[in-house]
Amino acid sequence: MKILTAAQIRKLDEYTIANEPISSTNLMERAAARFTDRFTLSYGPDSKVAVLCGPGNNGGDGLCIARMLTRLGYQVTSYAVRTSDKGSEDFSINLRRLEDISPVKEIRDEDHLPDLSAFDVLIDGLFGSGLSRPVEGLFALVVERMNSSPSPTVSIDIPSGLYSDEPSPDGAIVRASQTFTFQVPKLAFMLPENGPYTGHWEVVEIGLHPEALAKAETDKVLITRAEIKSFLQPRGTFSHKGNYGKACIIAGSKGTMGAAVLSGLACLRSGIGLLTLHIPCCGYDIIQTSLPEAMASCDISSDHFSCLPDLEPYTVIGAGPGIGTSSAACKALRELLTNVNVPMVLDADALNILSENRELLELLPENTILTPHPKEFERLAGKTENGFEQLERQKEFSKKHKVIVVRKGAHTAVSIPDGRVFFNNSGNPGMATGGSGDALTGIITAALGTYEPWQAAILGVHLHGLAADLALKEQSQESLLPTDMIDHIGSAYKVLWS
Repeated sequence: MKILTAAQIRKLDEYTIANEPISSTNLMERAAARFTDRFTLSYGPDSKVAVLCGPGNNGGDGLCIARMLTRLGYQVTSYAVRTSDKGSEDFSINLRRLEDISPVKEIRDEDHLPDLSAFDVLIDGLFGSGLSRPVEGLFALVVERMNSSPSPTVSIDIPSGLYSDEPSPDGAIVRASQTFTFQVPKLAFMLPENGPYTGHWEVVEIGLHPEALAKAETDKVLITRAEIKSFLQPRGTFSHKGNYGKACIIAGSKGTMGAAVLSGLACLRSGIGLLTLHIPCCGYDIIQTSLPEAMASCDISSDHFSCLPDLEPYTVIGAGPGIGTSSAACKALRELLTNVNVPMVLDADALNILSENRELLELLPENTILTPHPKEFERLAGKTENGFEQLERQKEFSKKHKVIVVRKGAHTAVSIPDGRVFFNNSGNPGMATGGSGDALTGIITAALGTYEPWQAAILGVHLHGLAADLALKEQSQESLLPTDMIDHIGSAYKVLWS
């Protein structure tokens, strides 16, 4: 699913109006109807609803929604914030239509600020994605009143005050509980600093012209099951283990053999043909006991990674979980980067070694997959001021080093050397626990046995999150373990194939 800018969405609106054809007012009606349909799934007709509207088209959406909810029997109180008598044409049309069936209360100064505590839910229709200035003055007071209310707030398209394509200025921003966004997600929704404002967001399709949507160019994409299914490969009847990759995962050291077990188990569950774990000698019994389906290759060191196995048998390499950052590990990783000629994923301590020995970045083979969490990425690429800047830094890093970067988080961002970025939308906060990254390394390593590196990366992150979502049906976010996620990889694959 494409992620478009506010300017692109505005052009889509204009194209739809001109070529469907449909009037702007009727397009607003359609958008409001889709919003209302989704809203009524969460809030019943006995709900007391306050709809707060600004003077632009987002306010017009709000007035239209208020009218539809009123006709459905909801107890709706509508407010129009008016610092002047000006308003967009569609706002004015919908104001008149609503006033024909229900009065609209005006907020013209501080004395008119309403008490919102008596409502069950608030609908935020103050400003949309075209906002280009900070929310100040009377509007800021309304936002403050909304944010201090105990009632949940549902934003129309985007929380008022939040910029969709760049860092938001110092001004008031609605802290929504839910956001029902129109047609496509906004880039701001993908960035961690905006999580407190967007709440749980969902895309509501409003029927913008499919031809224009198909032609809209973007380098940012939200990963959906449709994208995954477009390249997902079924297993052939006469296929054998050699068809699905011969992987070696270099992992573990004394005290961190759990990382090797988790990455290995996840790799096996994700469909690798053959798996060997290269481990220090202290982990031999652990691997042979806990992962009977895997083979073990022992390092000459008893307790840490210090040398390479023979790389010749392997078609895929994973390296990093729990290997430590000793001088011996650094030397061995350098040797790996110098000699490897198969697809590879690097995680955890392998990334820490890279950040401490930056000359090794020049040795990375093209399309190597790096899977840093935000702090690891910061050590690799440098500090940034906000999520937008960090995203640009990530794109630059991928292009410069010709690598795939999987920057992990709530909406894991996968950047590839051609400049595209794929955002993941599966997963949940229960994944914020030690070992989750080790599992992801195993999943991506397995996917590299069958798919192109960029496909393996986005399949891996989506499958990882989807397995965690399925595991949450049996666990709480607090109790979720990486082994729970791994146990549900099979069910996640079934969902992708359904």
